[in-house]
Amino acid sequence: MSKIGYLLVLICVSFFFGNVTAQVKPVQQKKAALIQPPYLKAGDTVAIVAPSGILKNRTDEVNQAVALLKSWGLHAVVGKNVFSKDNHFAGTDEERCEDFQNVLDDPKISAIWCARGGYGTVRILNKLDYTKFKENPKWLIGYSDITALHNQFHNEGFQSIHALMCVSLPEDISEIKETIASFKSTIFGKPVDYILTGSNYNRAGEATGPLVGGNLTILHTMLGSNESLATNGKILFIEDIGEYKYHIDRMLQSLKRAGYFDNCAGVLVGDMSRMRKNTTPWGTSVEQLILDALSDYDFPIAFGMPAGHEKDNRAMVLGKTIKLEVQKDKSTVLFLK
Repeated sequence: MSKIGYLLVLICVSFFFGNVTAQVKPVQQKKAALIQPPYLKAGDTVAIVAPSGILKNRTDEVNQAVALLKSWGLHAVVGKNVFSKDNHFAGTDEERCEDFQNVLDDPKISAIWCARGGYGTVRILNKLDYTKFKENPKWLIGYSDITALHNQFHNEGFQSIHALMCVSLPEDISEIKETIASFKSTIFGKPVDYILTGSNYNRAGEATGPLVGGNLTILHTMLGSNESLATNGKILFIEDIGEYKYHIDRMLQSLKRAGYFDNCAGVLVGDMSRMRKNTTPWGTSVEQLILDALSDYDFPIAFGMPAGHEKDNRAMVLGKTIKLEVQKDKSTVLFLK
């Protein structure tokens, strides 16, 4: 073959494979909206389970939760292993998984209300099968350690409810009437909008996107796993309890280095409760710590969401699109239809 002929062949081959490469280049596609399980109505059944910590001497709170549901016209069933004991946990991993899997699979169950958090949910995540759940979706309700399950529900394509748990109920529930009211409204299909008290730490701006998140420690723990959240275009809610400030900073820095905030639309900060004092003072408030950690980004940041480990723990639908409007004097959280 002549040099000219050989050159022509090379040009044709390059052109052909160049086109093939262009054709197979992956295309970024917009993900479909998360599936919203049916909201509750009178006559529906709520299952109470304990996928995490032990419920030692907490029978009264669970009974009170059952009574509360019944007062709203709902039926309640309590998992057979809720009061089981296995050292730190509400039963062995197998027992806690059995209860949770049973209610995932049961088409007669409309919502799964977690009795408490603590620690232990992460130990059952890989054991759960969502095949039957997807045929009959239902609401997951809880917070704190239950963030691990919220993440899993989200990545399976379903909304869930960040709200109080059974052990959150005081003897006199009128002490948390706003929390109870937001919980009831949310599970019956009327998510509550919130006007938050202003804060000089607020970073002003507006953002619209699906609300995701929960307990910061658990979000950090999920990094690198199937339950890690993709926050692109989303508004991230965070809260925590019992942490040193340097722990909060370390977790935010880890999330930041993993690209967690690169395309985040906004951040909503809940309660940072019972912060522990280190022998070496951090030197700033936890609010300033969060602002400093996220100083490389220009999305709005709102402080003061009454959600987390305080008595006032308002319900929020995770995975539902919200509009976040942040000013120094107030912020609004609007759940969109």
